[in-house]
Amino acid sequence: MIPALSQNSLPVGILMNRASFPRLPGDIGNPATFPFAVRYRMVPGTTYHDVVEALQEERLLVPFIAAAQALEQEGVCAITTSCGFLALFQRQLSAAVRVPVYTSALLQLPMIAAALPPGKRVGILTADSANLTPRHLAAAGASYCPVTVMGMEHTTEFSSFLREDRTSFDAEKCRQEHIEAALELIRRDPGIGAILLECTNMPPWALDIHLATRLPVYDFRTMLCGVVAALRPPDYST
Repeated sequence: MIPALSQNSLPVGILMNRASFPRLPGDIGNPATFPFAVRYRMVPGTTYHDVVEALQEERLLVPFIAAAQALEQEGVCAITTSCGFLALFQRQLSAAVRVPVYTSALLQLPMIAAALPPGKRVGILTADSANLTPRHLAAAGASYCPVTVMGMEHTTEFSSFLREDRTSFDAEKCRQEHIEAALELIRRDPGIGAILLECTNMPPWALDIHLATRLPVYDFRTMLCGVVAALRPPDYST
């Protein structure tokens, strides 16, 4: 029996890809990132390369569904994933469980785009722009949203620690790379009105991006905080 969603103790379930790199506060893999409880479940046989560079839906979908169903049985109130590229699994995972599923920060795109003045676009910072396709936007319900994409696949520190799954990295260099990428994004497209971080490893530097660009910055945490607020409305009677 799955507990009622109104219980404040219920965690959010997070489907994790296998990785060894450190998880800074702000990263989806660090429980201190969240003002609510989370429960992690590793999905066997999945790495950064599997879900970003060579996503084989038929092979990966079965273990992701099994892991999502296991989290549901453990009593989570909602499920998310540790990679924004898994937006491709949104429909299948939502159909496989009875709790809400939010596979990717990309699901926020329609809301962000609707809030912007006419002519403004959402800037997407992604781990790999070559592999972020119209299919991902369509799966997130955002095919019609005006976006400009900037990839960080050519950065020397951030991209390499993700791809190589290093056990250490230079956080300050990553911070500078995120600031430079965000500034380059708005130099290329001055019509950017907000920034969305596709990658769940980027939010440790979300504040730095905001301070450098003075734009609203959305990521998986802004999404999940709204989700939890909807699932656990405050009691104003006390």
